[in-house]
Amino acid sequence: MLASALEAFRQTFSPLLRGMLLKSMALAALLLVVLAIALEAALTHFVHVPSYPWVETTLAIIAGFGLVFGIIYLMPAVSSLVAGLFLDDVAERVEKASYPMDPPGQPQPVLRSLFYSLRFFGVVLAVNLAALLLLLVPGVNVIIFYVANAYLISREYFELAAMRYRTPEEARRLRQAHGVQVFVAGLLIAPILFVPILNLILPVFGTAFMVHFHRRIAPLPLLRDRDGALVIEGRAL
Repeated sequence: MLASALEAFRQTFSPLLRGMLLKSMALAALLLVVLAIALEAALTHFVHVPSYPWVETTLAIIAGFGLVFGIIYLMPAVSSLVAGLFLDDVAERVEKASYPMDPPGQPQPVLRSLFYSLRFFGVVLAVNLAALLLLLVPGVNVIIFYVANAYLISREYFELAAMRYRTPEEARRLRQAHGVQVFVAGLLIAPILFVPILNLILPVFGTAFMVHFHRRIAPLPLLRDRDGALVIEGRAL
């Protein structure tokens, strides 16, 4: 598992994925800015304070720190959305570079990919906003944030990688069968969320990691090529 993580980290910054990394980082940063502006607007609209200069200054400083923490808490949701948009391109490049003799996975239909991305975006956003409410409980909020996102990220990224070779139902059953291993993999990914700027690599790194991880814990199922012939391990049957 650690070998998969290290290989994925190396590939994330290599020429193989550098272009995808820059695109995903730019999109993730843009989405975070939009969400931060929306969060600030909501606070301004719903919270009214006395118009004293010292009060406004103090609240502005607190709000600034709050937005920083808010962005960290929003990053998992943003990464889940970005990952859904770039997953097939990243996965295809990793598969061709690392497993050239194996049949490539099949990209998800656009509507299905969009549905899963938006659904998971909503789930992760709700969970992290709930964790954000525990910001004033030292220690507990960090643990909940870490464990919850390790589970959610590992579940989503693993199933997305597996669905390139399996149906959504098969990918879910495979993830459940290897639940502990998948969760531990999420524990290796989640620390990136705590590092500003570096956490923007999560969509590409997480995808590359789970492509390797999926390939190492589960044999490839039988696939059919474009002519309808069964293939496995790159050979026609």
